[in-house]
Order: sequence, then C-alpha cells, then structure tokens
Amino acid sequence: MSETRTVFDRLPLPERNRILEALRQETVGGALLLLAAVVALVWANSPWREGYSALVNTVVGPEALNLDLTLQTWAADGLLAVFFFVAGLELKHELVVGTLSKPAKAVVPVVAAVAGMVVPAVLFAVTITVLGDTEGRSGWGIPMATDIAFALAVLAVMGRRLPVALRAFLLTLAVVDDLGAILVIAVFYSDKFALLPFIGAVAGCALWWFLQQRRVGSWPVFLLIGIATWVFMHDSGIHATVAGVALGLLTRVKRDPGEEISPADRYEHAVRPISAGLCVPVFALTAAGVTFVGLGGEAITSPLAIAIVVGLVVGKPLGVLGGAWLIARFTRASLSSSLMWRDVAAVGILAGVGFTVSLLIGELAFEDDLVRGTEAKIGVLAASVLAALIASAALLQRGRHYAELYAEEEADVDGDGVPDAYQR
Repeated sequence: MSETRTVFDRLPLPERNRILEALRQETVGGALLLLAAVVALVWANSPWREGYSALVNTVVGPEALNLDLTLQTWAADGLLAVFFFVAGLELKHELVVGTLSKPAKAVVPVVAAVAGMVVPAVLFAVTITVLGDTEGRSGWGIPMATDIAFALAVLAVMGRRLPVALRAFLLTLAVVDDLGAILVIAVFYSDKFALLPFIGAVAGCALWWFLQQRRVGSWPVFLLIGIATWVFMHDSGIHATVAGVALGLLTRVKRDPGEEISPADRYEHAVRPISAGLCVPVFALTAAGVTFVGLGGEAITSPLAIAIVVGLVVGKPLGVLGGAWLIARFTRASLSSSLMWRDVAAVGILAGVGFTVSLLIGELAFEDDLVRGTEAKIGVLAASVLAALIASAALLQRGRHYAELYAEEEADVDGDGVPDAYQR
C-alpha cells in the first residue's frame, strides 16, 4: 500500500525561514508596484498625460548596438530581465534543494501551476472566439501569469496570517508560472530570429555555467557576462528576458563544504531587493499608464478585455484548485487537517492577479496594434483588481481560523527563536 502523504503541511524549519524572508521582500515590492501603477494611471489621465507619453516613449541607448530603445522597452526588456533572473534563481533552488526537489512533494504545486496556465489560456481562446474577435486570439498567453508581488501585497493587507505552507504554495505557483511565461515568450512572442547573436547568447550562458562550476567568485565578472548575454539575446530576436531566467537556472545552488552560502542564494539576497523594489515598480510605472480620456465604452467592454478577465478571474482558480485536487485525489494524498479546499481555492483566486508578466505579454502580442494593446492593458488591470477583491473576501471569511493557525505556528514560549511547533 502506498504511503499516505499530506499536502500543504508544515514546512521544514530552514525552508520556512527562507520562504518568509523572500515573502517579506516581495511584499514590500508589491506595495511599491501598486503605488507605481496608481501613479501611472493618474498621470496618464491627468492634464499632463502628454508628458507621461513623451517620457515612456523617449528613446535612449546606442544605435550601433541596436539598443536605441524607448524607456518603456528598456523597462520591459532590461529591468524585467533582472526580475526573471531572480525567478530563475528561485526555481533552481526549489528544484535542487527546495520543495520541488522531491517528486512526491513537487507534483501538487507543479500540476496546479501548469493547470493554472493551461485553463486560463483555453478559456481566453474560447471566450474571444465566441465573442467574435478572431484577430485578438494572439493574446492567449496574457492570462497565464501570476504576479507574486501584487498578490503578496494583497496578502499583507487581507491575509498576512495565511499559513506559511499556503504562502509557499503561492510562491511556487508564481515561480513555475514565470518559467512557463518565459517559455511562451521565447517560443511564441519573439521574432526576427538572428543566429549569430543567439550563438553569442548561448556562449555567454555556457561561460556563466563553466565559471560557476570552477568556483569563480568574482561578481564583476558575472555581471559583465550577464550584460553581454542580455545584449546578444536581445539582438537575436528572442526576448531579452529569456537571458535572465537562463542565467538564474545555470547558477550553482548547492553549497560546498565550509561554504556558508551558495552563489544562487547570495545573488538572490543581493538582487531580489533591487528586482522587487526598483525593477518591477519602474516597469509598472511605464506599462500601466492607460489613458481612458477619449476612449469609448468599446475599449473597456471589448472581447479582448473580457476574455482576459475570464481567463484570469475564472480560469486561474479553476486550474489551480482543479489541478491540486485531482493530484491529491489520484495519489491518495490528504489535505492538511488544519486547512480546507476552499483555502486552496482562495490562493487560486489570488493567483489570478496577473499584472507584471501579463502586461509584458500583452505588449508583445499587440506591439503593432495600439487599440488592442490598450484593450489588453484594460483587461489585465480590471482582472487583477477583481481577482484581488474576490480573494480578499475569501481570505477575510477565514480570518479567525488563520489567526489561530498563525498563533500556533509562531508561538515561541521559551524565547529561543525557534517556534515551539518545531520542537515537539
């Protein structure tokens, strides 16, 4: 008889501490992201909206290297490469030493994440086809992503006492989503492929990996390799953010004997605050500025915007909850006794906050179609706010129960810095 497993049970203490540290940084980043998005929306609809448009469309950079880009493109291609680098580091850690390193524990979050990408894309395609906008179907990748910073900002207000296991589940969902999104971007939303620059990008990745294996510890060397790899990837026609996640996945994550911290963890500690506190908020500032002045109701109620809302608000929770439940059902795994499936559903609804990566895919899908690009932004903004509100209501309904679990998880009567639950 197969061994009974429990899903969403208490995490090992080292992993718990690491997750909590990462979540704290992302929560601060989420608050800055929300602030940047609000500033962008207000500015883009103020009497000074032409100044906003002029700013984000200002071209800077050397033309000789094909890097004469608008500030909006620099934010999407450059700053989000840092974001995806952190995602790659996080995924590498999870795959090698974290929650995804053991197949029995990895299967639930991975299947839930994959289902949480596939179901929204399918619902998007069905909805936009039924509504008759066949040309808008190229935006099918928009509702696939979860914005962990935005989602954690919601948790910080409405569900800060959500059990660590469920918060870790949300983080894992977002990380796997990021990998799925970068694959979708690389395969379906890149164009004008150039072989020689691509070979240069591959060589940069190979050199990064080789120096990691040789235990070279000079960060300026890796910074130069990272910049060169990004430039080659950008010039190859493949979206430059792919370089970020590739280098993250090629970073050494296991510690050598006597080594206090691995390169992956060291880079993550150094770069995550920059990603969460600067890169993502600046991208939000340049991408979220939708001007509603002069827009008719058609843009807000367009088939594209509606399909994105359906994909994120309906498809995400259906995919996440359905994937997790089916795997638990067919592997005879039991849900932690302190939780209910509606708690997992609340996390699935929260995963419908797409924002950062959804906005990026929307820009790539409709970069030559200003009208549909605006409709896509409206859909992403509306869906993210709606998902956040519904998730908040679901979390508040269980607030008292979460408070009891939190008190039990965090109790440290002897004051030794280790929760008593880990010493029983």
